[in-house]
Amino acid sequence: MTKPESIQGKVTFIHHEKNYITINYELNGKKKSINGLVGEKEQLKWKAAKMIKKPHHFRMGDEVIFNIVLSGRGDKMIADNIVFRYNNEFTNLLQKAPIENKFVGYLKEVDGHYFVKETGSYIVFPLIISPWEIKPPDTNLNEPAFFKLDNFDNPSAVTAFLIRQAFIPEYNKALQFFKNKKTVDATVVKISVHGVVVQLFSERIQVKIGKDILGEKHASLKEGDSINVLISYISPAKIVLQLPNQHL
Repeated sequence: MTKPESIQGKVTFIHHEKNYITINYELNGKKKSINGLVGEKEQLKWKAAKMIKKPHHFRMGDEVIFNIVLSGRGDKMIADNIVFRYNNEFTNLLQKAPIENKFVGYLKEVDGHYFVKETGSYIVFPLIISPWEIKPPDTNLNEPAFFKLDNFDNPSAVTAFLIRQAFIPEYNKALQFFKNKKTVDATVVKISVHGVVVQLFSERIQVKIGKDILGEKHASLKEGDSINVLISYISPAKIVLQLPNQHL
């Protein structure tokens, strides 16, 4: 049986929900396009055949090699054995991030999850929304927005966050308490053998405090108790508490 010819192409469309991509390529001097499935099932098959080392998260602009085969139903030709080679546009964005981490993209939302599509490359990045961030209004969708990249030293886990973030009042208040090194009276809302969960200012900010931080105090606490704490670290992703005069 003749082995299918390997063809080089470029990813020009991605349907993440249905796990298929469109590849533009040139054959015998003619420009063409073809679809192919790139879901977990397909990629595990390619890995088992030692065509790829690990599954790949496909992006716009990916240069790939593939074979053209008849679909399982026999009604059309599809791309199969799709192997990622490189993506210069994605690499350029990652190289720019440590130097000037400011990009422009279009804000997207799918089933409650937010993304930004970088304007130059059309590469899509998942947008991380802080637990204490006010979600972008619908009027901002499909509009330009400035964003930064995070985890850009790990290409398989790159995410984005908006430069202009709006937070709930309680978070802004917590930020001021942190800057002023001012203690907070937190209310215990949950207790476990590993520690407690407290709320700061309102139920909208809840933070875990480990038993190792509480020490002997942990055994005497009950739900509804007030405990004086100091915010030792705060970011859009995490808040860390300690007891006053406690050195960690």
